[in-house]
Amino acid sequence: MDRRCFVVGSAASAAALSLSPSWAQEAYPSRPVTFVNPFPPGGAVDVVARPLAAVLEPIVKQPVVIETKAGAAGQVGAQYAANARPDGYTLLMHITSISGFAEVDKLFGRAPKFTRADFIPVARFIADPMLIVVNDQQPYKTLKEFVDDAKKRPNGIVMSSSGLYGALHLPMALFNKAAGIELRHLPTAGGGPALTALLGNNSQVLCSSIAAASGQLKAGKLRALASFGGRRAPALPDVPTLKELGYDVEFYLWVGLFAPKGTPDAMIAAWREFSRKAAAAEAFKKAMGNVGQDVAYLDQPEFKAFWDADAQRVEAAVQAIGRVQG
Repeated sequence: MDRRCFVVGSAASAAALSLSPSWAQEAYPSRPVTFVNPFPPGGAVDVVARPLAAVLEPIVKQPVVIETKAGAAGQVGAQYAANARPDGYTLLMHITSISGFAEVDKLFGRAPKFTRADFIPVARFIADPMLIVVNDQQPYKTLKEFVDDAKKRPNGIVMSSSGLYGALHLPMALFNKAAGIELRHLPTAGGGPALTALLGNNSQVLCSSIAAASGQLKAGKLRALASFGGRRAPALPDVPTLKELGYDVEFYLWVGLFAPKGTPDAMIAAWREFSRKAAAAEAFKKAMGNVGQDVAYLDQPEFKAFWDADAQRVEAAVQAIGRVQG
């Protein structure tokens, strides 16, 4: 053996050992874990992340902190998480729209701030068919009444959303195309503010998840006209699907957990196990049931396959909508 190669190899091995991260010598996790929420309070991520964190803490045996990093329809928080140290202590909770941001950047000739390759999917917790909802100040009792009025008044009805090309904008824009209507778009900083705009009649219609709209639907402040699901939602059996009403549009809002690229496999494995236990916990199922949502858990392999397929649908939706400014 060449002595020089042996010395170099030995030195490299020693350096690798000296640089090995501290988690290798201690139980993981040994300190609080942060879940980044890329949206303001009140949206789908918030509705899922808070009860999930409460269930996770006794499983993880550490605090699970929800840190809000809102802005640009979820891009700000996603970029923050993508750039976080991949040490297993900063994870991201995100939704359907994470799949389309790079496609939007390409559409406008910008270099993507991040891509799907910057994240490792860990687990999916819900997959919520979207709803078209109006506030209680509107006269519409059916989707046909809404569409008929919108056709008479192009840009006369305001739709709020979580932001341009966000998870609440994409499906509504696809429906508008299918229905041949034009609505005035009010983009906001997230699902919570979009819902607030609707309740305050600053907008008249919103595409929302069942979980986020559930409380206001029960209180009679909102009315659901149609669902984007492939079948009627069990929590809303009287609400027809768009397909039933003759519109070939289907769209779901899902919430999943992601880790930054480079997070060690052992930590990903740990979070897969933590997530599986949390999703099966009765307290979490009850919390989701209280907002009309069934747990739709997928472990990493199934979630990755689902995400790959769903991303193609989201990217196609972005391309179909094209370049819009507001």
